Amino acid sequence: MYADRYARRRIEPGSFAMALAVNGAILTGLVFFVNPNVSRHIETILTATAIPVEPPKSDPVPPKPIPQPRADDPLPRQAPEVSRTPIDLQPIDFGHSEPPPFTPVDLGNGGGGGTIPIEPIKPLPPVIVQPAIKDMANFQPVYPADERRAGNGGRVEVRVLVGVDGRVKDIERISATSDSFFEVTRRRALEKWRFTPATRDGIPFETWRRIGVSFVLNEDQ
Repeated sequence: MYADRYARRRIEPGSFAMALAVNGAILTGLVFFVNPNVSRHIETILTATAIPVEPPKSDPVPPKPIPQPRADDPLPRQAPEVSRTPIDLQPIDFGHSEPPPFTPVDLGNGGGGGTIPIEPIKPLPPVIVQPAIKDMANFQPVYPADERRAGNGGRVEVRVLVGVDGRVKDIERISATSDSFFEVTRRRALEKWRFTPATRDGIPFETWRRIGVSFVLNEDQ
């Protein structure tokens, strides 16, 4: 009978845990009911443990063997010895003439001196154009009558002075077959001959020119 009472009074562990949980829930509800500003804060603590990682193992690269010279290898060539004897250099004469003298030019920079030698500029030669016969229709002189009757031919060479207007201002005899041939040539030159005057850089000027005239007797004359 006493044992039955003792058994009824013994508390089971599961019932005790359940009662404790219910009481805790009721107590928590009362706290929230009394002070609604109280909030729960759950802190999570994580613990990390470092695990050492071993580096991958690689096979070491063996060093390259140094080639050893063999008995049959040719000997390396040696550089020839350089002669250190000083060389006496003599100036070479190329036969050039002395340069023309320079003319110093004053730059006029405040009296501070400083002149630069400048070679004088050589002027270009003038362009000369000789006189030319302008009218060939009136060039040939009249055949001398006495030479025609005799059946003679001839030739005359003269120098004529051509003026700036293209007319013959004077005539000189160089050679002539006869006086008759020269006389008709002189008269024709002074009266009928016309030239384009000579020019120097485009400017007309008087000059002498040599002219030859031939006389040929035709069968119908």
